[in-house]
Amino acid sequence: MFIIISDLHLGDGTTASSIPTSAFYLFAKRLRQDAHFASVRYGKYHPIEQLDVLLLGDILDPIHSTRWLYPVGDETFARMTKPGEADYIRPWSDPNDPKYAAKLMEITRAILEENKASFEVLRKLASGELIEFDAPSQNGGRDPSVPKIPLKVRFHYMVGNHDWYYCLKGEAFDAVRREIIQALGLSNPSTPFPSDLRKYNSDFPWAEDAAPQIRKLFEEYKVFARHGDLFDTFNFDRTKGRAHATLGDALAIEVVTKFPETLKHTEGFDDALVDKLSEITNVRPALATPLWVNAQLSALAKQDQLKRGDENDLKKIWDRLAEEFLELDFVKQADKSFEFDVVDALQAGIKLSKLVSFETIDKLTLRLQGGKKRGDPSFAKHALLEPAFLDKSARYFIYGHTHHEETVALDHDAALGDQVYFNSGTWHTYFDLARNNPRQKRFVPYKALTYITFYKDYEHDERRFETWTGAYA
Repeated sequence: MFIIISDLHLGDGTTASSIPTSAFYLFAKRLRQDAHFASVRYGKYHPIEQLDVLLLGDILDPIHSTRWLYPVGDETFARMTKPGEADYIRPWSDPNDPKYAAKLMEITRAILEENKASFEVLRKLASGELIEFDAPSQNGGRDPSVPKIPLKVRFHYMVGNHDWYYCLKGEAFDAVRREIIQALGLSNPSTPFPSDLRKYNSDFPWAEDAAPQIRKLFEEYKVFARHGDLFDTFNFDRTKGRAHATLGDALAIEVVTKFPETLKHTEGFDDALVDKLSEITNVRPALATPLWVNAQLSALAKQDQLKRGDENDLKKIWDRLAEEFLELDFVKQADKSFEFDVVDALQAGIKLSKLVSFETIDKLTLRLQGGKKRGDPSFAKHALLEPAFLDKSARYFIYGHTHHEETVALDHDAALGDQVYFNSGTWHTYFDLARNNPRQKRFVPYKALTYITFYKDYEHDERRFETWTGAYA
């Protein structure tokens, strides 16, 4: 059995809350059930010997931590650092600066501690404590008279755009990875976690990752998977590769995360208001965040929970942060890397005082993600150009990143069989922009959980794959 999940976005508790531990227990329960189903073929019982889970990026979420805004080791959170200061460290800083790895370790440890109970579920799965089988009898049945057989789940980690730091090279980053491996029970070595096991385009300037264990799984199950951020130019720079920060990182930290944190340092704003606005990091798509903020302020004003003066002051604070973001050297340099003027578009799109329409945000988001028309957010079209699709070495293609689970038929070959694209969705609480009358800027909050399972020929009769998705609010 081979399971793929992505986009858990587990944070350190300084911004919006992560999905609760109950989701991990539900996952463990379903894994146990699936493993037992896979152990029966044509009525005969033979327990499976291997269960692998691929964590396909954005599992830990260091980006949405307010700790980036403060000096390394400063738990007082009294003074936010500014560009040019010696203790200013952001994802786009020099990773060779010792403070960079120290800051990443600080944030990672906070994430591991915040989600300790959830990770304990994964560690128990990895140690064989949560899934066990009766021994098989000679006649294809079960023999409960002998000790049960534990099944150790092997977890493998690939990175996405929110956890890309874990692919950085160097002993300092190996030390960070060792703590993640220990906490989650991973099978990865402490070397850089992989991102790309087969280049989408041979001209891309980076080298493919080795990751022999994951490559073997891809071959055994006729699967190819990548996080999918490669197709989102706002969150992936194809001229540099995955081990580099992007405009998405800068917007997330310097505006989205910084906005409610700035309110904490500003007198006159109620703590409940700040807590409400802290959910800002769960808004999808990220470029719709100004619309969400504007909608929250308007709703609070209508409910008499916000003074008109407060609303104007809040908008001014947001606009100031937006202006500071646009003035960052990193942002100005990134402007030159894009084929179209994305920074100019951001200048129009992120300020509340000059709020553009949903249509403009929608078109910008789709263009950044490679979409050609409104209402076509699927990444399935990219799977059609995967080398493993073209040479038919894989049957199943899995991306994450978009948070919207999908199963899309790509092709059928009489000899090879079906080729299918999947999106692994998310395990996350987020606010999704409603499609009906989007000009009204209404968002629907809910929690979602998706995973995809692939089987070998001798597992689960002749079933080759299945997807499971749950959502609750």
